[in-house]
Amino acid sequence: MAQLSTKIKLYLAANSVNSVDFTSDVLLQDDSNGEGPYIAEWNVSGVAQPTTEQLAAYDTAGNTQESNLSVDSTRRTEYGDLGAQLDELYHDIDAGKFGDTAKTSAWYVRVKQIKTDNPKA
Repeated sequence: MAQLSTKIKLYLAANSVNSVDFTSDVLLQDDSNGEGPYIAEWNVSGVAQPTTEQLAAYDTAGNTQESNLSVDSTRRTEYGDLGAQLDELYHDIDAGKFGDTAKTSAWYVRVKQIKTDNPKA
């Protein structure tokens, strides 16, 4: 199940609100009673507070978004330092590994494998 904050962001985006501050616009609370988090305060001007049913409609999209964010994070970690990537590209170019043989460059092969190992939904 997608996090409540993710579903709220999707609900707001569908209502033309592209940013939300969870310290002032929407305050979430979890009373640690096993019922999970809920909206304690709604301060978004021009958009009605969503019902539980409205938020539930964003669960699938929220799961996809959270999964893709996780994949993005894994990819960023595995790609490594940007400077090292550029150096790798430099050495591939210097070795003539572009043109017809670009898909055999170390950079391309490594990035392709990272993308294959961490597919987006």
